[in-house]
Amino acid sequence: MDNIAELERRITAALMRIGTGVESLSAAQAAAEQGAPVATLADGVAEAEIARLNEALDDERGRSAQLQERLRAQRGTDDGKVQALEAEVDRLTRLLDVQGLEMQRLKKTVVGLREQLRLMGEAQAEGRVEPHLINKAMLTELEALRALRSAEAAELEELIAALDPLAGPKQEVAQDA
Repeated sequence: MDNIAELERRITAALMRIGTGVESLSAAQAAAEQGAPVATLADGVAEAEIARLNEALDDERGRSAQLQERLRAQRGTDDGKVQALEAEVDRLTRLLDVQGLEMQRLKKTVVGLREQLRLMGEAQAEGRVEPHLINKAMLTELEALRALRSAEAAELEELIAALDPLAGPKQEVAQDA
C-alpha cells in the first residue's frame, strides 16, 4: 500500500512538472509572437546558477572581511608586544651600560690601589715610612670599596629587573627608616 501511495505521489509530481513546462513553453510562444525575447530553460538555469554564485561570493566576502579584521587585531596585539619588548631591551641595555661603567671604574681603582701598594712596598724595603703614601693608599682603597659597592648595586639592579616580571604585581612594602 505504501508503494502505491509513493508511486501516486511521484506521478503527481511529474505531472505538475510537465504542466509547468507546458505553461512556460506557452508563455515563450506568446512572448515570441509579441516580439519579446524568449526565455528558455537554459536561461532559467543560468540565472539560478548566477544567483547561487552571487550568494557564494557574498558569503566569501563576509568571511574575507572577518579574516581581515582578525588579522588587523592580531597585528595590533603584535605591535603592542613588540613595543613592550623594545622598551624592555632599552631598559636592560641601560642597566648593562651602568654596570659596565661601574666595572671600568672598579678596574681603574684597583690599578691605582696596586700602584699605591707597590710604592708603599718600595718605601718599606728602603726602610722609610712616608705618611702621604699611607694616606694615598687608604684613599685609593676607600675608592675601590666604593666602586665595588657601586658595581654590586648595578648588578643587583639588573637582577631585580630580571626578577620583576616573574614576581607579578608590585606591592608596597613598609620599610623602617
